[in-house]
Amino acid sequence: MKKFFPTIAFVAVALASLVLAGFAYFASRDAARIKFEAAADDAVSRIESRLDLHMSLLRATEAFFSARSGDVSRAEFENFYKTLDVDGNLAGLLGLGYLKLVKPGEEAAAEQEIRHAYGLNRTISTARDFPWRAPIMLLEPLNKEGEPYIGFDVSTDPAMRMAMEQAMADNALHTSGLRMLDPGSNWKDKPDAMVAGFVIFARLRSEDMVQSKDPAAATKGFLYAVFRARDVFDVVLAKTPLLPVNIEAYDQSIAPDNLLFRSEDPPVHGFGLKTVRMIEVAGRSWTVVLRPTAKFTEPSSPFVPVVLGLFGLLLAGTIAMIARYQERAFDAASQLHEATEKSLLEKDLMLQEMRHRIKNSIARVLAISRQTAAHSADLKDFSNSFSARLQSMAASQDMLTRSRRQQADLGDLLRVELSQVFGKDLPDDLLSGPQVTLDETMTQALGLTFHELATNALKYGEAGNSVGALKVCWVVEGKGRERTLALNWTEAGKTKLEAPTKTGFGTRLIDMNITRELRGTIEREFRNNGLRVRIRLPYSS
Repeated sequence: MKKFFPTIAFVAVALASLVLAGFAYFASRDAARIKFEAAADDAVSRIESRLDLHMSLLRATEAFFSARSGDVSRAEFENFYKTLDVDGNLAGLLGLGYLKLVKPGEEAAAEQEIRHAYGLNRTISTARDFPWRAPIMLLEPLNKEGEPYIGFDVSTDPAMRMAMEQAMADNALHTSGLRMLDPGSNWKDKPDAMVAGFVIFARLRSEDMVQSKDPAAATKGFLYAVFRARDVFDVVLAKTPLLPVNIEAYDQSIAPDNLLFRSEDPPVHGFGLKTVRMIEVAGRSWTVVLRPTAKFTEPSSPFVPVVLGLFGLLLAGTIAMIARYQERAFDAASQLHEATEKSLLEKDLMLQEMRHRIKNSIARVLAISRQTAAHSADLKDFSNSFSARLQSMAASQDMLTRSRRQQADLGDLLRVELSQVFGKDLPDDLLSGPQVTLDETMTQALGLTFHELATNALKYGEAGNSVGALKVCWVVEGKGRERTLALNWTEAGKTKLEAPTKTGFGTRLIDMNITRELRGTIEREFRNNGLRVRIRLPYSS
Protein backbone atom coordinates (compact mmCIF):
# COMPACT_ATOMS: atom_id res chain seq x y z
CA MET A 1 0.00 0.00 0.00
CA LYS A 2 2.83 2.33 0.84
CA LYS A 3 4.26 1.60 -2.60
CA PHE A 4 1.26 3.01 -4.32
CA PHE A 5 0.73 5.92 -1.92
CA PRO A 6 2.74 8.46 -4.00
CA THR A 7 0.78 7.45 -7.08
CA ILE A 8 -2.52 7.63 -5.21
CA ALA A 9 -1.54 10.98 -3.72
CA PHE A 10 -0.48 12.30 -7.11
CA VAL A 11 -3.75 11.15 -8.76
CA ALA A 12 -5.80 12.60 -5.90
CA VAL A 13 -4.04 15.96 -6.08
CA ALA A 14 -4.21 15.97 -9.89
CA LEU A 15 -7.96 15.36 -9.79
CA ALA A 16 -8.38 18.07 -7.17
CA SER A 17 -6.32 20.47 -9.30
CA LEU A 18 -8.44 19.78 -12.38
CA VAL A 19 -11.62 20.36 -10.39
CA LEU A 20 -10.23 23.63 -9.05
CA ALA A 21 -9.17 24.76 -12.54
CA GLY A 22 -12.61 23.94 -13.91
CA PHE A 23 -14.32 25.81 -11.07
CA ALA A 24 -12.14 28.88 -11.67
CA TYR A 25 -12.86 28.73 -15.39
CA PHE A 26 -16.65 28.60 -14.96
CA ALA A 27 -16.51 31.30 -12.27
CA SER A 28 -14.65 33.57 -14.70
CA ARG A 29 -17.24 32.86 -17.40
CA ASP A 30 -20.05 33.74 -14.98
CA ALA A 31 -18.31 36.98 -14.01
CA ALA A 32 -17.92 37.82 -17.73
CA ARG A 33 -21.64 37.23 -18.27
CA ILE A 34 -22.57 39.51 -15.36
CA LYS A 35 -20.22 42.24 -16.59
CA PHE A 36 -21.67 42.03 -20.11
CA GLU A 37 -25.27 42.14 -18.80
CA ALA A 38 -24.39 45.32 -16.88
CA ALA A 39 -23.00 46.93 -20.06
CA ALA A 40 -26.13 45.84 -21.97
CA ASP A 41 -28.37 47.37 -19.27
CA ASP A 42 -26.44 50.63 -19.55
CA ALA A 43 -26.78 50.66 -23.36
CA VAL A 44 -30.54 50.00 -23.28
CA SER A 45 -31.04 52.67 -20.61
CA ARG A 46 -29.17 55.21 -22.76
CA ILE A 47 -31.29 54.32 -25.79
CA GLU A 48 -34.55 54.71 -23.84
CA SER A 49 -33.43 58.03 -22.33
CA ARG A 50 -32.48 59.37 -25.77
CA LEU A 51 -35.82 58.33 -27.27
CA ASP A 52 -37.66 59.94 -24.32
CA LEU A 53 -35.84 63.19 -25.13
CA HIS A 54 -36.91 63.01 -28.79
CA MET A 55 -40.52 62.28 -27.85
CA SER A 56 -40.53 65.24 -25.44
CA LEU A 57 -39.75 67.39 -28.52
CA LEU A 58 -43.16 66.55 -29.98
CA ARG A 59 -44.90 67.24 -26.64
CA ALA A 60 -43.16 70.61 -26.41
CA THR A 61 -44.19 71.39 -29.99
CA GLU A 62 -47.74 70.32 -29.11
CA ALA A 63 -47.69 72.75 -26.16
CA PHE A 64 -46.47 75.52 -28.48
CA PHE A 65 -49.32 74.89 -30.96
CA SER A 66 -51.87 74.61 -28.12
CA ALA A 67 -50.75 77.97 -26.76
CA ARG A 68 -51.49 79.43 -30.21
CA SER A 69 -54.82 77.51 -30.48
CA GLY A 70 -53.28 75.62 -33.39
CA ASP A 71 -52.89 78.73 -35.57
CA VAL A 72 -49.13 79.00 -36.13
CA SER A 73 -47.71 80.91 -39.08
CA ARG A 74 -44.75 79.81 -41.18
CA ALA A 75 -42.51 82.49 -39.61
CA GLU A 76 -43.52 81.52 -36.05
CA PHE A 77 -42.86 77.84 -36.75
CA GLU A 78 -39.48 78.63 -38.31
CA ASN A 79 -38.43 80.71 -35.28
CA PHE A 80 -39.60 77.98 -32.90
CA TYR A 81 -37.52 75.39 -34.77
CA LYS A 82 -34.42 77.58 -34.57
CA THR A 83 -34.70 77.78 -30.77
CA LEU A 84 -34.48 73.97 -30.51
CA ASP A 85 -30.74 73.88 -31.39
CA VAL A 86 -31.22 70.63 -33.33
CA ASP A 87 -27.53 70.09 -34.13
CA GLY A 88 -26.55 70.43 -30.49
CA ASN A 89 -29.42 68.68 -28.71
CA LEU A 90 -31.46 66.57 -31.14
CA ALA A 91 -29.03 64.68 -33.36
CA GLY A 92 -30.85 62.53 -35.90
CA LEU A 93 -33.84 64.86 -36.40
CA LEU A 94 -34.35 65.23 -40.17
CA GLY A 95 -37.57 67.22 -40.11
CA LEU A 96 -40.32 68.65 -37.91
CA GLY A 97 -43.68 69.50 -39.41
CA TYR A 98 -47.42 69.96 -39.16
CA LEU A 99 -50.09 68.00 -41.07
CA LYS A 100 -53.59 69.40 -41.38
CA LEU A 101 -56.54 67.00 -41.32
CA VAL A 102 -58.49 67.83 -44.49
CA LYS A 103 -61.94 66.37 -45.12
CA PRO A 104 -63.61 66.08 -48.55
CA GLY A 105 -64.56 69.54 -49.77
CA GLU A 106 -61.84 71.32 -47.75
CA GLU A 107 -59.05 70.76 -50.27
CA ALA A 108 -59.31 74.21 -51.85
CA ALA A 109 -58.99 75.98 -48.51
CA ALA A 110 -55.87 73.97 -47.64
CA GLU A 111 -54.35 74.72 -51.05
CA GLN A 112 -55.01 78.43 -50.47
CA GLU A 113 -53.20 78.25 -47.09
CA ILE A 114 -50.15 76.75 -48.81
CA ARG A 115 -50.15 79.47 -51.49
CA HIS A 116 -50.43 82.16 -48.81
CA ALA A 117 -47.63 80.71 -46.62
CA TYR A 118 -45.15 79.48 -49.24
CA GLY A 119 -46.27 80.94 -52.58
CA LEU A 120 -46.57 77.41 -54.00
CA ASN A 121 -49.38 75.92 -56.06
CA ARG A 122 -50.18 72.47 -54.72
CA THR A 123 -53.05 70.14 -55.59
CA ILE A 124 -54.39 67.91 -52.82
CA SER A 125 -55.77 64.58 -54.01
CA THR A 126 -59.56 64.09 -53.80
CA ALA A 127 -59.57 60.30 -53.71
CA ARG A 128 -63.01 59.02 -52.66
CA ASP A 129 -61.76 56.04 -50.67
CA PHE A 130 -60.24 58.28 -47.95
CA PRO A 131 -62.53 60.01 -45.41
CA TRP A 132 -59.72 62.50 -44.72
CA ARG A 133 -56.26 63.45 -45.89
CA ALA A 134 -53.20 64.88 -44.15
CA PRO A 135 -51.11 67.21 -46.37
CA ILE A 136 -47.91 68.82 -45.07
CA MET A 137 -48.69 72.46 -44.21
CA LEU A 138 -45.50 73.40 -42.29
CA LEU A 139 -42.03 71.87 -42.55
CA GLU A 140 -38.64 72.69 -41.02
CA PRO A 141 -35.89 72.80 -42.01
CA LEU A 142 -37.13 73.92 -45.42
CA ASN A 143 -34.52 73.62 -48.18
CA LYS A 144 -34.49 72.86 -51.91
CA GLU A 145 -34.86 69.13 -51.28
CA GLY A 146 -37.67 69.57 -48.76
CA GLU A 147 -39.76 72.17 -50.63
CA PRO A 148 -41.42 69.60 -52.98
CA TYR A 149 -42.93 67.88 -49.93
CA ILE A 150 -45.08 70.90 -49.01
CA GLY A 151 -48.65 69.77 -49.71
CA PHE A 152 -47.70 66.07 -49.92
CA ASP A 153 -50.54 63.91 -48.56
CA VAL A 154 -48.91 61.71 -45.92
CA SER A 155 -52.08 59.66 -45.42
CA THR A 156 -51.48 57.91 -48.75
CA ASP A 157 -48.72 55.91 -47.04
CA PRO A 158 -50.47 52.97 -45.25
CA ALA A 159 -47.97 52.77 -42.39
CA MET A 160 -48.13 56.53 -41.79
CA ARG A 161 -51.91 56.53 -41.91
CA MET A 162 -52.12 53.67 -39.41
CA ALA A 163 -49.86 55.55 -36.96
CA MET A 164 -51.99 58.70 -37.32
CA GLU A 165 -55.21 56.74 -36.75
CA GLN A 166 -53.73 55.22 -33.59
CA ALA A 167 -52.68 58.66 -32.33
CA MET A 168 -56.17 59.95 -33.08
CA ALA A 169 -57.76 57.05 -31.19
CA ASP A 170 -55.82 57.27 -27.89
CA ASN A 171 -54.20 60.75 -28.07
CA ALA A 172 -50.76 59.19 -27.45
CA LEU A 173 -47.58 59.32 -29.51
CA HIS A 174 -47.29 56.68 -32.23
CA THR A 175 -44.50 55.78 -34.62
CA SER A 176 -44.68 54.56 -38.18
CA GLY A 177 -42.09 51.87 -37.60
CA LEU A 178 -39.13 51.39 -39.92
CA ARG A 179 -39.18 53.73 -42.94
CA MET A 180 -36.50 54.16 -45.60
CA LEU A 181 -35.82 57.91 -45.62
CA ASP A 182 -34.34 60.39 -48.05
CA PRO A 183 -31.65 62.01 -45.83
CA GLY A 184 -31.67 65.22 -47.84
CA SER A 185 -35.30 66.07 -47.24
CA ASN A 186 -38.05 64.01 -45.65
CA TRP A 187 -39.34 60.44 -45.68
CA LYS A 188 -40.64 59.88 -49.22
CA ASP A 189 -38.99 56.73 -50.58
CA LYS A 190 -36.38 57.05 -53.35
CA PRO A 191 -34.55 54.29 -55.21
CA ASP A 192 -31.10 55.33 -53.95
CA ALA A 193 -29.32 57.06 -51.05
CA MET A 194 -31.96 55.94 -48.55
CA VAL A 195 -31.30 55.45 -44.84
CA ALA A 196 -33.26 53.66 -42.12
CA GLY A 197 -35.38 55.87 -39.87
CA PHE A 198 -38.75 56.33 -38.26
CA VAL A 199 -41.51 58.93 -37.94
CA ILE A 200 -43.37 59.80 -34.71
CA PHE A 201 -46.83 61.45 -34.78
CA ALA A 202 -48.66 63.50 -32.15
CA ARG A 203 -52.31 64.41 -32.45
CA LEU A 204 -53.31 68.08 -32.32
CA ARG A 205 -56.85 68.31 -30.98
CA SER A 206 -59.38 70.85 -32.14
CA GLU A 207 -60.43 72.95 -29.15
CA ASP A 208 -63.84 73.62 -30.74
CA MET A 209 -64.67 69.92 -31.07
CA VAL A 210 -63.08 68.40 -27.95
CA GLN A 211 -66.39 66.82 -26.81
CA SER A 212 -67.12 65.26 -30.22
CA LYS A 213 -67.42 61.46 -30.30
CA ASP A 214 -65.90 61.40 -33.80
CA PRO A 215 -62.09 61.32 -33.43
CA ALA A 216 -61.59 62.90 -36.84
CA ALA A 217 -63.99 65.76 -36.05
CA ALA A 218 -62.09 66.49 -32.82
CA THR A 219 -58.70 66.45 -34.59
CA LYS A 220 -57.18 69.59 -36.09
CA GLY A 221 -54.15 67.81 -37.46
CA PHE A 222 -50.91 66.07 -36.53
CA LEU A 223 -47.40 67.09 -35.56
CA TYR A 224 -44.63 64.80 -36.77
CA ALA A 225 -40.89 64.37 -36.38
CA VAL A 226 -38.68 62.38 -38.73
CA PHE A 227 -35.56 60.74 -37.27
CA ARG A 228 -32.56 59.00 -38.84
CA ALA A 229 -31.93 55.89 -36.74
CA ARG A 230 -28.14 55.81 -37.16
CA ASP A 231 -27.64 59.32 -35.78
CA VAL A 232 -29.86 58.57 -32.76
CA PHE A 233 -27.91 55.41 -31.88
CA ASP A 234 -24.49 56.93 -32.67
CA VAL A 235 -25.06 59.63 -30.03
CA VAL A 236 -25.81 56.90 -27.46
CA LEU A 237 -22.69 54.88 -28.33
CA ALA A 238 -20.44 57.97 -28.45
CA LYS A 239 -21.39 59.02 -24.91
CA THR A 240 -18.68 58.65 -22.26
CA PRO A 241 -17.94 56.07 -20.99
CA LEU A 242 -17.87 54.17 -24.29
CA LEU A 243 -19.70 50.86 -24.16
CA PRO A 244 -17.95 47.71 -25.51
CA VAL A 245 -21.15 46.37 -27.10
CA ASN A 246 -22.35 45.80 -30.65
CA ILE A 247 -25.99 46.83 -31.11
CA GLU A 248 -28.52 45.68 -33.67
CA ALA A 249 -31.97 47.27 -33.46
CA TYR A 250 -34.99 45.89 -35.30
CA ASP A 251 -38.49 47.23 -35.73
CA GLN A 252 -40.56 44.58 -33.92
CA SER A 253 -39.18 41.16 -34.99
CA ILE A 254 -35.63 40.19 -35.95
CA ALA A 255 -35.56 40.13 -39.75
CA PRO A 256 -33.25 41.68 -42.38
CA ASP A 257 -36.07 43.90 -43.67
CA ASN A 258 -36.72 45.26 -40.16
CA LEU A 259 -33.13 46.37 -39.39
CA LEU A 260 -33.03 49.92 -38.00
CA PHE A 261 -29.38 50.11 -36.93
CA ARG A 262 -26.21 48.04 -36.72
CA SER A 263 -23.02 49.16 -34.92
CA GLU A 264 -19.90 49.70 -36.99
CA ASP A 265 -17.74 47.86 -34.44
CA PRO A 266 -18.25 44.16 -35.30
CA PRO A 267 -19.22 41.72 -32.54
CA VAL A 268 -16.78 39.13 -31.21
CA HIS A 269 -18.53 35.76 -31.15
CA GLY A 270 -15.70 34.02 -29.29
CA PHE A 271 -16.99 35.26 -25.94
CA GLY A 272 -20.25 33.36 -26.42
CA LEU A 273 -22.24 36.29 -24.94
CA LYS A 274 -25.47 37.67 -26.38
CA THR A 275 -28.65 39.23 -24.98
CA VAL A 276 -31.92 40.35 -26.55
CA ARG A 277 -33.99 43.20 -25.07
CA MET A 278 -37.40 44.64 -25.98
CA ILE A 279 -38.12 48.37 -25.66
CA GLU A 280 -41.33 50.30 -26.28
CA VAL A 281 -41.11 53.30 -28.64
CA ALA A 282 -44.27 55.37 -29.11
CA GLY A 283 -46.62 52.39 -29.03
CA ARG A 284 -44.37 50.07 -31.04
CA SER A 285 -41.89 47.39 -29.93
CA TRP A 286 -38.23 47.39 -30.91
CA THR A 287 -35.97 44.36 -30.56
CA VAL A 288 -32.40 45.20 -29.51
CA VAL A 289 -29.70 42.53 -29.88
CA LEU A 290 -26.46 43.18 -27.97
CA ARG A 291 -23.12 41.37 -28.33
CA PRO A 292 -19.62 42.18 -26.99
CA THR A 293 -17.04 43.84 -29.22
CA ALA A 294 -13.25 43.49 -29.25
CA LYS A 295 -13.10 46.26 -26.60
CA PHE A 296 -14.89 44.01 -24.10
CA THR A 297 -12.45 42.45 -21.63
CA GLU A 298 -13.32 39.49 -19.46
CA PRO A 299 -12.73 39.87 -15.69
CA SER A 300 -10.09 37.13 -15.90
CA SER A 301 -8.26 35.41 -18.75
CA PRO A 302 -8.83 31.69 -19.52
CA PHE A 303 -5.10 31.31 -18.94
CA VAL A 304 -5.62 31.80 -15.20
CA PRO A 305 -7.44 28.48 -14.61
CA VAL A 306 -4.63 26.63 -16.44
CA VAL A 307 -2.02 28.22 -14.19
CA LEU A 308 -4.05 27.25 -11.15
CA GLY A 309 -4.18 23.64 -12.32
CA LEU A 310 -0.41 23.48 -12.88
CA PHE A 311 0.23 25.07 -9.55
CA GLY A 312 -1.98 22.47 -7.90
CA LEU A 313 0.02 19.69 -9.55
CA LEU A 314 3.23 21.15 -8.05
CA LEU A 315 1.66 20.84 -4.62
CA ALA A 316 1.43 17.03 -4.80
CA GLY A 317 1.38 15.56 -1.33
CA THR A 318 -0.13 18.66 0.28
CA ILE A 319 -3.76 17.56 0.14
CA ALA A 320 -4.76 19.66 3.12
CA MET A 321 -3.39 22.81 1.54
CA ILE A 322 -5.22 22.07 -1.70
CA ALA A 323 -8.49 21.59 0.19
CA ARG A 324 -7.91 24.84 2.00
CA TYR A 325 -7.14 26.60 -1.28
CA GLN A 326 -10.34 25.23 -2.79
CA GLU A 327 -12.33 26.57 0.12
CA ARG A 328 -10.74 30.00 -0.21
CA ALA A 329 -11.31 30.02 -3.98
CA PHE A 330 -14.96 29.11 -3.45
CA ASP A 331 -15.41 31.87 -0.86
CA ALA A 332 -13.70 34.40 -3.12
CA ALA A 333 -15.93 33.46 -6.06
CA SER A 334 -19.04 33.68 -3.85
CA GLN A 335 -18.03 37.12 -2.58
CA LEU A 336 -17.34 38.26 -6.15
CA HIS A 337 -20.77 37.04 -7.26
CA GLU A 338 -22.52 38.71 -4.30
CA ALA A 339 -20.63 41.97 -4.83
CA THR A 340 -21.48 41.95 -8.53
CA GLU A 341 -25.18 41.24 -7.88
CA LYS A 342 -25.26 44.01 -5.28
CA SER A 343 -23.63 46.39 -7.74
CA LEU A 344 -26.22 45.50 -10.40
CA LEU A 345 -29.05 46.07 -7.91
CA GLU A 346 -27.67 49.49 -6.99
CA LYS A 347 -27.30 50.29 -10.70
CA ASP A 348 -30.94 49.32 -11.37
CA LEU A 349 -32.07 51.61 -8.54
CA MET A 350 -29.98 54.46 -9.97
CA LEU A 351 -31.43 53.88 -13.45
CA GLN A 352 -34.98 53.90 -12.08
CA GLU A 353 -34.25 57.11 -10.19
CA MET A 354 -32.75 58.64 -13.35
CA ARG A 355 -35.85 57.78 -15.40
CA HIS A 356 -38.08 59.24 -12.68
CA ARG A 357 -36.06 62.47 -12.66
CA ILE A 358 -36.16 62.70 -16.46
CA LYS A 359 -39.95 62.30 -16.47
CA ASN A 360 -40.27 64.95 -13.70
CA SER A 361 -38.00 67.31 -15.63
CA ILE A 362 -40.01 66.81 -18.82
CA ALA A 363 -43.25 67.49 -16.93
CA ARG A 364 -41.78 70.66 -15.39
CA VAL A 365 -40.48 71.85 -18.80
CA LEU A 366 -43.88 71.26 -20.41
CA ALA A 367 -45.67 73.15 -17.62
CA ILE A 368 -43.26 76.08 -17.85
CA SER A 369 -43.51 76.12 -21.67
CA ARG A 370 -47.33 76.25 -21.55
CA GLN A 371 -47.44 78.99 -18.91
CA THR A 372 -44.66 80.99 -20.58
CA ALA A 373 -46.43 80.74 -23.94
CA ALA A 374 -49.73 81.80 -22.37
CA HIS A 375 -48.13 84.94 -20.82
CA SER A 376 -45.87 85.91 -23.76
CA ALA A 377 -46.69 88.77 -26.09
CA ASP A 378 -45.07 87.18 -29.13
CA LEU A 379 -42.82 84.31 -30.17
CA LYS A 380 -39.63 86.26 -29.44
CA ASP A 381 -40.82 87.02 -25.92
CA PHE A 382 -41.71 83.34 -25.45
CA SER A 383 -38.34 82.18 -26.82
CA ASN A 384 -36.33 84.54 -24.56
CA SER A 385 -38.27 83.74 -21.37
CA PHE A 386 -38.48 80.01 -22.03
CA SER A 387 -34.76 79.73 -22.93
CA ALA A 388 -33.72 81.66 -19.80
CA ARG A 389 -35.78 79.41 -17.55
CA LEU A 390 -34.43 76.29 -19.22
CA GLN A 391 -30.87 77.59 -18.72
CA SER A 392 -31.64 78.18 -15.04
CA MET A 393 -32.92 74.61 -14.66
CA ALA A 394 -29.89 73.28 -16.57
CA ALA A 395 -27.47 75.21 -14.32
CA SER A 396 -29.07 73.76 -11.17
CA GLN A 397 -29.04 70.24 -12.64
CA ASP A 398 -25.39 70.66 -13.67
CA MET A 399 -24.42 71.49 -10.07
CA LEU A 400 -26.26 68.39 -8.83
CA THR A 401 -24.63 66.20 -11.47
CA ARG A 402 -21.13 67.31 -10.45
CA SER A 403 -21.88 66.32 -6.86
CA ARG A 404 -21.61 62.65 -5.96
CA ARG A 405 -24.39 63.12 -3.36
CA GLN A 406 -26.74 65.05 -5.67
CA GLN A 407 -26.35 68.18 -3.49
CA ALA A 408 -25.40 71.82 -4.06
CA ASP A 409 -24.05 74.73 -1.99
CA LEU A 410 -26.47 77.66 -1.53
CA GLY A 411 -23.77 80.29 -2.16
CA ASP A 412 -22.57 78.56 -5.33
CA LEU A 413 -26.17 78.23 -6.58
CA LEU A 414 -26.77 81.97 -6.06
CA ARG A 415 -23.55 82.89 -7.88
CA VAL A 416 -24.43 80.70 -10.85
CA GLU A 417 -28.00 81.99 -11.19
CA LEU A 418 -27.09 85.68 -10.64
CA SER A 419 -24.17 85.50 -13.08
CA GLN A 420 -26.56 84.30 -15.81
CA VAL A 421 -28.60 87.50 -15.36
CA PHE A 422 -26.02 90.14 -14.31
CA GLY A 423 -22.83 88.70 -15.82
CA LYS A 424 -19.89 86.92 -14.22
CA ASP A 425 -18.33 90.03 -12.56
CA LEU A 426 -20.33 90.07 -9.30
CA PRO A 427 -19.28 92.25 -6.31
CA ASP A 428 -17.54 90.43 -3.46
CA ASP A 429 -20.04 91.74 -0.88
CA LEU A 430 -23.12 90.74 -2.88
CA LEU A 431 -23.60 87.47 -0.98
CA SER A 432 -23.09 86.74 2.73
CA GLY A 433 -23.96 83.73 4.81
CA PRO A 434 -22.69 80.41 6.14
CA GLN A 435 -22.18 77.29 4.06
CA VAL A 436 -25.56 75.63 3.48
CA THR A 437 -25.95 72.33 1.64
CA LEU A 438 -29.14 71.90 -0.43
CA ASP A 439 -30.74 68.64 -1.53
CA GLU A 440 -32.01 68.04 -5.06
CA THR A 441 -35.54 69.37 -4.47
CA MET A 442 -34.35 72.60 -2.82
CA THR A 443 -31.68 73.13 -5.51
CA GLN A 444 -34.16 72.88 -8.40
CA ALA A 445 -36.84 75.02 -6.72
CA LEU A 446 -34.48 77.73 -5.38
CA GLY A 447 -32.58 77.85 -8.68
CA LEU A 448 -35.75 78.87 -10.55
CA THR A 449 -36.72 81.22 -7.68
CA PHE A 450 -33.37 83.10 -7.74
CA HIS A 451 -33.57 83.33 -11.54
CA GLU A 452 -37.03 84.92 -11.43
CA LEU A 453 -36.03 87.34 -8.60
CA ALA A 454 -32.87 88.38 -10.47
CA THR A 455 -34.79 88.88 -13.72
CA ASN A 456 -37.33 91.13 -11.95
CA ALA A 457 -34.50 93.07 -10.24
CA LEU A 458 -32.84 93.63 -13.62
CA LYS A 459 -36.07 94.81 -15.25
CA TYR A 460 -37.65 96.93 -12.52
CA GLY A 461 -35.14 97.64 -9.74
CA GLU A 462 -31.97 99.63 -9.17
CA ALA A 463 -29.94 96.46 -9.84
CA GLY A 464 -30.62 97.06 -13.52
CA ASN A 465 -28.31 100.08 -13.27
CA SER A 466 -25.82 98.70 -10.74
CA VAL A 467 -25.68 95.16 -9.43
CA GLY A 468 -24.17 96.59 -6.23
CA ALA A 469 -27.69 97.73 -5.28
CA LEU A 470 -28.54 94.06 -4.62
CA LYS A 471 -27.61 92.23 -1.39
CA VAL A 472 -28.46 88.63 -0.46
CA CYS A 473 -27.81 87.22 3.02
CA TRP A 474 -28.91 84.09 4.82
CA VAL A 475 -28.67 82.35 8.20
CA VAL A 476 -29.72 78.99 9.67
CA GLU A 477 -31.88 79.37 12.78
CA GLY A 478 -32.79 76.77 15.39
CA LYS A 479 -31.39 73.31 16.09
CA GLY A 480 -32.06 69.73 15.09
CA ARG A 481 -35.19 69.04 13.08
CA GLU A 482 -36.62 72.47 13.89
CA ARG A 483 -33.97 74.36 11.93
CA THR A 484 -35.03 77.08 9.51
CA LEU A 485 -33.19 78.65 6.58
CA ALA A 486 -33.87 82.41 6.59
CA LEU A 487 -32.87 84.32 3.42
CA ASN A 488 -33.17 88.07 2.81
CA TRP A 489 -33.14 89.48 -0.72
CA THR A 490 -32.66 93.28 -0.55
CA GLU A 491 -32.73 95.74 -3.46
CA ALA A 492 -31.76 99.32 -2.45
CA GLY A 493 -31.51 102.52 -4.46
CA LYS A 494 -33.36 105.60 -5.58
CA THR A 495 -36.09 103.68 -7.33
CA LYS A 496 -39.40 103.49 -5.48
CA LEU A 497 -41.05 100.16 -6.11
CA GLU A 498 -44.77 99.61 -5.77
CA ALA A 499 -46.62 96.35 -5.51
CA PRO A 500 -47.77 95.22 -8.98
CA THR A 501 -51.48 95.33 -9.68
CA LYS A 502 -51.34 92.04 -11.58
CA THR A 503 -49.48 88.89 -10.61
CA GLY A 504 -47.36 87.51 -13.46
CA PHE A 505 -46.31 83.95 -14.13
CA GLY A 506 -42.82 84.57 -12.69
CA THR A 507 -44.24 85.70 -9.34
CA ARG A 508 -46.62 82.73 -9.23
CA LEU A 509 -43.72 80.40 -10.05
CA ILE A 510 -41.73 81.85 -7.13
CA ASP A 511 -44.64 81.49 -4.69
CA MET A 512 -45.40 77.95 -5.85
CA ASN A 513 -41.75 76.88 -5.43
CA ILE A 514 -41.47 78.37 -1.91
CA THR A 515 -44.88 77.60 -0.41
CA ARG A 516 -45.96 74.38 -2.13
CA GLU A 517 -42.80 72.55 -3.11
CA LEU A 518 -40.58 73.62 -0.19
CA ARG A 519 -43.38 74.26 2.40
CA GLY A 520 -41.94 77.64 3.32
CA THR A 521 -43.10 81.27 3.48
CA ILE A 522 -42.27 84.38 1.45
CA GLU A 523 -42.93 88.04 2.25
CA ARG A 524 -42.38 91.04 -0.04
CA GLU A 525 -41.92 94.59 1.31
CA PHE A 526 -42.12 97.34 -1.31
CA ARG A 527 -40.31 100.39 0.06
CA ASN A 528 -39.44 103.90 -1.08
CA ASN A 529 -35.84 102.88 -1.81
CA GLY A 530 -36.37 99.41 -3.20
CA LEU A 531 -37.62 95.93 -2.31
CA ARG A 532 -37.00 93.42 0.45
CA VAL A 533 -37.99 89.75 0.10
CA ARG A 534 -37.91 87.47 3.16
CA ILE A 535 -37.90 83.71 2.57
CA ARG A 536 -38.09 81.14 5.38
CA LEU A 537 -37.76 77.41 4.68
CA PRO A 538 -37.64 74.29 6.85
CA TYR A 539 -34.07 72.99 6.61
CA SER A 540 -32.47 69.68 7.50
CA SER A 541 -29.06 68.80 6.06
